[in-house]
This record gives sequence, structure tokens and C-alpha cells, in this order.
Amino acid sequence: MFKKILIANRGEIALRVHRACKEMGIATVAIHSEADKDAMHVRLADESVCIGPNSATESYLNIPAIISACEITDADAVHPGYGFLSENAKFAEIVEAHNMAFIGPTADHIRIMGDKITAKQTVADAGIPVVPGSDGGVATLEEARKVAKDVGYPLLVKAAAGGGGRGMRLAESPDKLDEALMAAQTEAKAAFGDGSVYLERYLKGPRHIEIQIIADTHGNVVHLGERDCSLQRRNQKVLEEAPSPCLSAKQRSEIGSIVATAIKKIGYRGAGTIEFLYENNEFFFIEMNTRLQVEHPVTEEITGIDLVREQIKVANGDKLSFKQEDVNFRGHAIECRINAENPRTFAPSPGKVIDFHAPGGMNTRLDSGLYSGYSVPPYYDSLIGKLIVHGRTREGALLRLRRALGEMVITGIDTTIPLFKSLLDEDDFKNGDYNIHWLENWLENRSD
Repeated sequence: MFKKILIANRGEIALRVHRACKEMGIATVAIHSEADKDAMHVRLADESVCIGPNSATESYLNIPAIISACEITDADAVHPGYGFLSENAKFAEIVEAHNMAFIGPTADHIRIMGDKITAKQTVADAGIPVVPGSDGGVATLEEARKVAKDVGYPLLVKAAAGGGGRGMRLAESPDKLDEALMAAQTEAKAAFGDGSVYLERYLKGPRHIEIQIIADTHGNVVHLGERDCSLQRRNQKVLEEAPSPCLSAKQRSEIGSIVATAIKKIGYRGAGTIEFLYENNEFFFIEMNTRLQVEHPVTEEITGIDLVREQIKVANGDKLSFKQEDVNFRGHAIECRINAENPRTFAPSPGKVIDFHAPGGMNTRLDSGLYSGYSVPPYYDSLIGKLIVHGRTREGALLRLRRALGEMVITGIDTTIPLFKSLLDEDDFKNGDYNIHWLENWLENRSD
């Protein structure tokens, strides 16, 4: 087993990886920017290395600085967390070229799944259902019109690289296609350095369902059920739950088996997530994330499986510690992403935390690096914590979430805690009756 792991990330995910390592008897190295010198993961790690100034480009995205930190601390593996370099194929290659293990998939699989056109073709060949659309990239209006004639309107024009809703435009009718194509290509080029786009059918009211898998290097692949991530704002997830309120045990088993079989055909290793749009009892592939997801804790809560521990063991060459028949889904889990943002305008709210109190009690978990006196820096993502609750039923989980949100105290900065308290009063949410558009419509029309 690895003796020392460098955690190439920051915030709550760096702390999450650190905890898994310590429970496995593995020493940790924290890297940090100048702005993060007092971060909790830096305080708790066995060693820490400052890799650059505040800017993420000069620190957490600075590959030479990270490799240097690995070398001076004699780390024998790197865990990239999520975001930053976690889906950077070049980084994975460089780590392994320096005789260290990259705790994630191979660079080839990161590269394949990082290009949405190639990813769609790859999974379709492996048996996963995809959204009807173009077979590959679309460069001209003439090509786009040919695809539109076969697929029909409305259509989505989507960037082949990147994500987060950037490089995505809706063409509701033929007269809107030219504008949507040009806008998507321009934004994709600016955001990702690649203006390639493709077309697919626009689903009017789908849910966002994703399947968690993990695979070892011995040919074993297991799915850990689904997460419902339909509550989104500007294509960014806000709240996730598992299992989905809209799927049956039979549907879960069927789509999970399809995904696990396909992943085995591909020869994938490590943790990964296949994301779908789900509408009218049909699943349509969107993308594969070749890393740990922000929302992985809800899967851990309903399965009792530590995903980070399994990632580390797989990267070490070990077999998975369980088989598909060993996976039992127990109860219901919900995660709220607590951001340092104004709950109404969503403007970032960095600054010093004056008072901090974490909720406790049975089946209540907070993944966060916050503490009283900590200053949330303005340079990075606004996520400051994830509140996760588990109950025997969805109703029980909702009641526990209400109680936990009521206990949680963060003063000195604005947070999105009030947003979740308001959501708990909405019948649609309480009944699990929502899709990917519901939250934005509710935010636009709410009166509180």
C-alpha cells in the first residue's frame, strides 16, 4: 500500500481525502496557495507545501509546482480530488511518468471521456443509450441543418470539451439555429480553447440521473446505484439525493447493469460517474465524469462504502473489496451544497467566518473545512461545505435535514443555508416532483 499521498486539491475535498488516508494509515501531503495557508486540510496534513500565489492558475493548476512538491516530500501517489487537474489527461501522464500512482483512471480514458463527441460514440458502442443527435462534431450551418432535419427541434448545440453549461445554446426553431451555432462555438473556444460543438435533441422536462461505478484492474466493475441531481441552477447542481424519488428498484438494477457491463467493455479503472437525462422512462447519456463527484457522500451513506478508500486501493492494484451482490441500498440520503453566496442574488460572499457551529446528531454529516476565524478566500469556487443527512425513508431524511439546517450556524459571510430552508417548504420538492428546470423556475417566481 502507498506510504504517502499528495492531495492535489483544496477545501472540503482535500480534507475528505486526508481523512480516508489517515484511516488507512497513509501519510498525507497538503499543497496550498498563499491564500490557503491557514486552511484546515493544511493544518491537519502530515506535511504541507506552498505551491504558489493566490491565483489557481499559478498554484492548483501549476503542474510543475505540484510535481516538485511530490518530489521533495517523496510522495508515491497523487489524489486529484475533483475540479482543477482531476480530469487533465496530461497531468495523469506526468504523474505516472515520475513513477507515482495517479489515483484515478488512465490518461487515455480521461482523454476519451473529456471529449463529449468521442465519449458519446464510445459509450454508444458499449451499449449505453444516448440522446439522438449528430454522430460527431458539426462545423458549419449546412451540417447543422442536415442533423436538425433528422433529429427535429428543439435542438441543443453543445461544446465538445468542458462543461458547466458553457458552450451550450438552445435552438428552438430553424431560424434560431445559425445564432445558436455561432454563439456556442464562440463561447466554447473562449472557455475551453476548442470551438468544436455537436447537436442533440433537447429534452423538455428531464431529470438528471447519474450512476456511480467503480472498477479495479482485475476486470471487476460494480455499480453503486443512482443519484438524482435534478435541482440545478445555471446547469450547476445545488442539491442531490439517493436514491432518486422517480426510479423503481427494477429500473435501478437495469440501468446499473447496462452501465457496469459497458464500463467493463471499455476497460475502465477507478471511480467514475455516467450521467443521464431521464424522461418518459428513458435514459439518455450526457457525459462521463472520470473522477470523484462532489455528491459522492450520498452514495456512501446509502451503501456504507467508502469511495475514496476504494479509489486508493484500486490505484494500488488491489481488487475491489466487494462484489455487486454485496451492495445493499439502505434508506435515503440528501446533500445540500453550502456556498458562500447571497441566498437570493447568488453573489459570492468571501470573508471571515465569525461564528461556526456544525450540526450533529444521528446520521448527520458535514464535509467542510470551515472553523471560527477562517477567512473564505475570494479566488476559488464558493463551495464551503456539504451537509449530508441519511434517513430510513425519504420523509425521514427530509425531517432530519430540516433539523440539521436549523442547527447550523455560519456568521460573518452570507451562505445558501436559507435557500435550502425555503426549499423544504415547497410541496414539489417534498413530493420529489421536480426536473432540471424546476429550481430556476422556482427561484424566478418565489416571493420570500
